[in-house]
Amino acid sequence: MAVSTIDAKMLKKMFLAGAKSLEARKEWINELNVFPVPDGDTGTNMTLTIMSAAKEVQNIKEPTLENLAKAISSGSLRGARGNSGVILSQLLRGFTKEIKSVDEINAGVMANAFQRATETAYKAVMKPKEGTILTVARGMADKASQLAEETEDLEEMLKAVLEHGDYVLSQTPEMLPVLKQAGVVDSGGQGLMQALKGAYDAFLGKEIDLSSFETTGTSAFVSNVSTEEVETADIKFGYCTEFIVNIEKAFDFAKENSFKKYLESIGDSIVVVSDEDLIKVHVHTNDPGLALQKALTYGSLSRIKIDNMREEHQEKLFKEAEKKALEEQQKDKGPRKPYGFISISVGDGLNEIFDGLNVDYLVEGGQTMNPSTEDMLNAIDQVNADVIYIFPNNKNIILAAEQAKNLEKDKKIIVIPSKTVPQGITAIINFAPDKTPEENAELMTAEMARVKTGQVTYAVRNTSIDGKDIEAGDIMGIGDTGILAVGKEVAETALMMLDSMVDEDSELISIYYGEDIKQESAEALNAKVAEAYPDCDIEFHRGGQPVYYYIMSVE
Repeated sequence: MAVSTIDAKMLKKMFLAGAKSLEARKEWINELNVFPVPDGDTGTNMTLTIMSAAKEVQNIKEPTLENLAKAISSGSLRGARGNSGVILSQLLRGFTKEIKSVDEINAGVMANAFQRATETAYKAVMKPKEGTILTVARGMADKASQLAEETEDLEEMLKAVLEHGDYVLSQTPEMLPVLKQAGVVDSGGQGLMQALKGAYDAFLGKEIDLSSFETTGTSAFVSNVSTEEVETADIKFGYCTEFIVNIEKAFDFAKENSFKKYLESIGDSIVVVSDEDLIKVHVHTNDPGLALQKALTYGSLSRIKIDNMREEHQEKLFKEAEKKALEEQQKDKGPRKPYGFISISVGDGLNEIFDGLNVDYLVEGGQTMNPSTEDMLNAIDQVNADVIYIFPNNKNIILAAEQAKNLEKDKKIIVIPSKTVPQGITAIINFAPDKTPEENAELMTAEMARVKTGQVTYAVRNTSIDGKDIEAGDIMGIGDTGILAVGKEVAETALMMLDSMVDEDSELISIYYGEDIKQESAEALNAKVAEAYPDCDIEFHRGGQPVYYYIMSVE
């Protein structure tokens, strides 16, 4: 019997099933990473993104397409991590914009929702590249539009759309040579297909366990503060209070600022994040009722969570990330500054370097651990400045930073698109306080373009890429545009990689050794570099970074 509509109850089941399907296959999707390095995280990023939305969807007891749309859009937007996660959140955001004003989804609405999802995602990417998740999404959207003219049977339509999606996915290696070299399809496209196939299984009535949606991972915040135990008596405000306000009245910039000032009068550790539909609130206070009463003047409340922090502390110590965040939040932010810096960093040595460059706030992240859009928003809230420069230092974090920029309403955010740590360091060094924000953005972007970066790590599988045959366990030197060197020893490969980066115009070589390299080994390599390139200045640092034995840059 043909099914011509999907109601809210069914859509909720389908979305949760899709999230579960993606989660179950995230490691497989991670392994589709083009480069055979131990940092494949597409599946993890997409899973964390969709699970952020799934937790909100699961809490809806009486689903309507409108409240489902809000939960899916807002949850995925704030939980978005990495390029693949941000693009997925934009696909979901576009889809939900189309369905939120109807009571049921028919073939026509479904086709329009697919098209709007694709359009929204393409707009979010500055330079869309074909052969990616975007191509797969567009192929399915075009197929859905065609089928909507031919049938009202959603089972028939969705089956054909998914089959076409698989076909487009199979063609991605023909669109991106790097995929063909590695013998894989696009990992983001595969993640999208797994989520949609899980949703389709639920539509067909297959039994799926939808009982739990606990996200993995921890807060991405770090700060350069002491990690000594926090005594119970030091907790000024005892109740950690979190809730969602479903906006029912006008909530403009002025009201948002007024709400924040009110919360500051009754507590600290305040985070207020809003979009057109809802406000997410976090505050430490001694009277949660006051915060809730004030919030009720803007709309209805949901997801209320109140924890007695003094009681919890007596039972166990705060987790390290929570402790650092609390101590940072308790610091006096001082007067509003004209500008401030937020940098992504991983490794205690790199953290110290950024701290020495007067970075106001560090967000822990990099390969394998991309911070979310909400992590970025919370970091922005901690920097008391009119203009805040964000240095992602990883190409997979730039989109999340840009998404946070678009959501921030009180401060001017400038994302400097640094793709590596050395680029970020060079950009910060070239900041000029006497220049305008726009002039600084242009200056820093231009200066970091002069930086060549190479990173040394190991291969996790056999492959052939960039004309080089690689075996699992080989050491690789990866440059800005591909694999520069392959060898069996770390130091040997690092020197080969560096040789391909240095030219007659090179003046400065910087070396950052990772957590798996002993100091004496790093010093021996540094001596060899100094001997090989006597005309270059050499800077040598302990980075402490995971995954990469060495990060090197040439300017």
